[in-house]
Amino acid sequence: MDEQDTNRFEIGSEKRLAAHQIMAEVMLALEEKGYDPINQLVGYFLSGDPTFITSHLGARGVIRRMERDELLEVVIRDYVERL
Repeated sequence: MDEQDTNRFEIGSEKRLAAHQIMAEVMLALEEKGYDPINQLVGYFLSGDPTFITSHLGARGVIRRMERDELLEVVIRDYVERL
């Protein structure tokens, strides 16, 4: 691969569904504990620090079921598709 080539990153529909489930569970746990889910998820995605995610309802373990880059790809893809 040439240095000027663009790498491709794609995630399958099965992983996309899993990502949606993960995000739903984590968002619920964050909301139940009174956190702003957006702020906490941004902190997690930028830093990789799982302590941005509450352990309530096992959410910290849930979010680790999938790599951050894969979760972020689903979030961005969903946003772009809604534009």
